Amino acid sequence: MNREVTLPLIVDDRGTLQVAAADVSKLLRRLGGRWVRLVEEGDQGLDEDTVAALAIELAKLADRIDVACIAHSSGS
Repeated sequence: MNREVTLPLIVDDRGTLQVAAADVSKLLRRLGGRWVRLVEEGDQGLDEDTVAALAIELAKLADRIDVACIAHSSGS
C-alpha cells in the first residue's frame, strides 16, 4: 500500500494559505483516534488491525500536511 500522495497547498496569488491546515490535520488525527476508541469499546463491525493501519496512515498524512505548511510558512 505504499503509494505516495501529493499534497497540494491551496494558496492565493499572494502565497497565503487558504485552508486551515491545523484544522485538517487535527480532523485526520481525531478521525483515526475515534476509530481506535470504537475498537477498544468493542465495536464488532471494525477490524482491529485495519483500524490501526488506517489510524497510522491518517496520522502520517496529518504530519505531512503539518510539515508542508511549516515549510511553506518559513519560505522553504
